[in-house]
Formats: sequence, structure tokens, C-alpha cells
Amino acid sequence: MFFESLPIGENVVILQLVLTIPSDVNIELSGHYTYRRIVRSVLPSIAMVLVTSIYSIVDGFFVANFAGKSGFAAINITFPVIMMIGSLGLMIGSGGAALTSKLKGEGYPQKANRVFTMLVWFGLALGVVLGIVLAFLAPMVSRWLGADEAMMDECISYIRLNMIGMPGFVLQCAFQSFYMAAERPQLGTLMSVVAGVVNIALDALLVWGLGMGVSGAAIATAAGCSVGGLFPLYYFSSSRNRGSLRLVRTRMLWLYVRKACTNGVSEYVANIAMNIVTICYNLQLMRYLGEDGVAAYGVLMYIAFIFVAVFIGYNIGITPVIGYHYGARDIGEQRSLLRKSMILIAVAGILMTATAEIFARPLSRIFVGYDEALTELTVNAMRLYFPAMLLCGWNMFVSALFTGLNNGVVSAVAAFTRTLGFELACVWLLPLILGISGIWVSWGIAEMLSLFLCNFLVVRFAPQLVKKKFKGTQ
Repeated sequence: MFFESLPIGENVVILQLVLTIPSDVNIELSGHYTYRRIVRSVLPSIAMVLVTSIYSIVDGFFVANFAGKSGFAAINITFPVIMMIGSLGLMIGSGGAALTSKLKGEGYPQKANRVFTMLVWFGLALGVVLGIVLAFLAPMVSRWLGADEAMMDECISYIRLNMIGMPGFVLQCAFQSFYMAAERPQLGTLMSVVAGVVNIALDALLVWGLGMGVSGAAIATAAGCSVGGLFPLYYFSSSRNRGSLRLVRTRMLWLYVRKACTNGVSEYVANIAMNIVTICYNLQLMRYLGEDGVAAYGVLMYIAFIFVAVFIGYNIGITPVIGYHYGARDIGEQRSLLRKSMILIAVAGILMTATAEIFARPLSRIFVGYDEALTELTVNAMRLYFPAMLLCGWNMFVSALFTGLNNGVVSAVAAFTRTLGFELACVWLLPLILGISGIWVSWGIAEMLSLFLCNFLVVRFAPQLVKKKFKGTQ
């Protein structure tokens, strides 16, 4: 009966979905994309990111219910720094997927394979080096993040054990984008499900069964990430690979590595900014509400992981498509993708906001139902926090759009300003005016400001997509 209470319904649904999709079916980047084809193409990427997002949620669930409020707060405080390193893989993958898709659209598939190989080995090396560095600096980083003495040991343990799986985590984030560029998104979904099952099973065994607390949760996450990141190394270099990308012999050409990372820097900036903002939320909440505030915000973040994962997955799936048609100079198809994406994202945002508002109480009880006062605090916070979903999907897509157009600078401006500019300012300034409520509405106000900026960037730097009579060339 215990396992029936776990928040893994999403994994079961996704696993059933994966089993209904033939694993040897490719999704081609070329051709016209209808609404149905867009949904079919991005659905595996969405499912893949959803399962990956569940890793930290499962950790939080087990620790909150079986290791106490202090351990739950320790995970919430340290997780942003772990994500800041892992998201280097997102930068490599998103920028690299757009670049390799563009090369294929231009008719250079072998060159695309060489660039793909360079980026994979570069990501693996980054994961190894930075994992060692952060493991060594774990005590100092924990203090900098605001950990008090009661949670210091748990923070250090969570960081160091997660660093064991950091090479796999970086590669897993990178491959999330490359699966679509290789026209094999179903494989990405399947790998995420397998890694997710490993993570959940080990959480149940180590945290609940053996009482290992935060350490058990960290080991489970590291193991899941290692499976999800290291197995693709074998697949993309084997004869079983039926995708359009493969690992080949090549020498390191830093020009292409730099170009891919520059193009994908917006995704990295967005992730870095999001985690910096999360750290600031935690600092503010420790100041105003203590551990209860951090725990409540942790619940909001876990639910937001699920919702935002839909937009991230959509962007991962659609960016290579945009990149391919940009390389093929098909402006008409790019316009069509922009228009259809706008409608799909708007519908998703409305559904997510309604879900959060209607089910605020039961969702809160999953994590903090053991404390009625904390549950009430979380419910009130959720109802102020999640209207931001109405706007954030479009703002995130604009950044991905420019990544697909291989314009990393504008993409980075959109991502950087949205989070590290507007949201960071809101989380520090609004509490001075609105008190605690100012913290919870900061995300929504920041997204409203970002909407104006993102619309301006599209009109200014991609006029060929919004002006039918545009006479320029790409």
C-alpha cells in the first residue's frame, strides 16, 4: 500500500506512452509541421524532461516524509548549485542540437556528426572536472547558501554524493536536446523512464527502507543520472544506432565547440539565473519565515518543475526543427512554427494555472501534510505563485526560438533579463512593499515585464517571421 501513495503516477503514464511508440521510428526534421505533427514530435521530449524533473521531486518527497523538515530544507538549499553545474549540459545540448540540425539542413551530415562528437566529449570532461571541484568546496558552498548548523552536515553530504553522478548528469542534460536532433526522441523518453525508475527504486530502498535520509536521496539521484547520461555513449557509437547522429572519430575543433556553447548559452543563463533566483528566494524566506518558508517554497518548486518541464521539453523538441528550416531557408515554415507554438503554449499555460489553483491543497499535502500550519502556508503561496504560468511559456519559447535561429546573443538577452533581471529585482523589492505576499507574486510580475521585452525582441530581431511583406533574406 505504501508504494500506491508515491507521486509516480506521471512515470507510469509516461512509461505506458513510451511502450505504445515503436522505438525504431524516427521523427524527421524536414517537411511541413501541422499541429498534430508538432505534438507528436515534441511529446517524447516533454515526457523525457518530465521524468528527469521527477528525480528531485521524489528525493524531496521521501526526505520530507521520512527524514524531517531539516533534511527537506537542506535539499532545497543545495539543489540549485547542483543544477547550475548540470545545466552546462543543457547549454551544450541545446546549442549543439541547433547547430547540428542547421548543418544537416544545409546538406552537411558528416560535419554534423563530428560536431556532435566533439560536444559530447567536451560535456563529459566538464562534468568530471567540475564535479571534483564542487565536492571539495561543499562546506564553503553550503555556508554561502545560508545553511545553518542544524542542516550543515546534510547539505555537505547531499552535494558530495551528487557529484559522483555529475558527469552523467551533464551528459543527460546534453543528450535531451541531441535525441531530437538525431530524430530519435522516443529513445530519450525511454532512457529517462529507465533512469527515473532507478532513482525511485533506490529512494524507496535507501531513504525509506534503510533510513539513510539525505545521503540515500543523493545516491539515488546520482545513480539515476549516471544511467541516463552514460548509456547513450554506448548507443550513439554502436551499430544499433538508427538515428541521424552518431559518435565518430574526430579531432577537437574549438571553433565549433565555442559556437555551439555561445548559441546555447541562453539556456545555461536561464538555468543559472533560475537557480540564483531560487537561492535568493531561500535567503529571503529564511529571513522572513525560517525553515517553514524554505519548505513551502520547496513544494512550489517541485510542482513548478513538472509544469515548466512541459515548456522546456517543448522547446527542446522544437528548437532543432526551427534550426533545420533556418538552415534550409524556409521562412514560410518558420512562420508557421511560430504561430502554432504560440497557440499551443497559451493553451498549456491556461491548463497548468487552473490545475495549480484548483488542486493547491491536495498537492501541498503530498509533501507537507504532516504539518497543518505549513500546509496552509503552502496553499496560500501556491495560489499567488502559479498565475505566472500564463506567461512564462511564451517568454521561454522566445529564447528557444532565437537559439533555433542560431542567434545566441538575443536568446541570452531574453533569458537573462527575464530571470536574473526582472525576477531577481522583484524578489528583493516586492517584499518591502507587500511583505511575504511580495515574495510569492514576484515570479508573475517578472513574467509580465518579460512579456513586453520578448515581444519586442521578436519584432526587432526576427521581422521575417512576423511581417508578411518582409523583403529581407536570412
